[in-house]
Amino acid sequence: MATYSDFEKIEIRTGTIISAEPFPAARKPAYQLTIDFGALGIKRSSAQITKHYTAESLIGKQVVAVVNFPVKQIANFFSECLVLGAIEADGNVVLLQTERTVKNGLRIA
Repeated sequence: MATYSDFEKIEIRTGTIISAEPFPAARKPAYQLTIDFGALGIKRSSAQITKHYTAESLIGKQVVAVVNFPVKQIANFFSECLVLGAIEADGNVVLLQTERTVKNGLRIA
């Protein structure tokens, strides 16, 4: 079992997607996202969310992401954060979002 102190180590923050591009080098269909986390800066992420979202529909969408995992190399891309989503039975992902727009960089508790 994870403890509350384990949970406190994970930095889950709000951010707004400022660009989304197809990621043809990924093994599974994915986008390369650029996300604005306010005072925490701009971070990039690879996200396998092509089933429910077009690249164009992602621009301006506020998401929830883990920002303090180590950088992960995916093909020729370095993913700096992990965008969170609910994984459906067929493996497709539905993005987690706040109930209303909030300031970028706010911590999720």
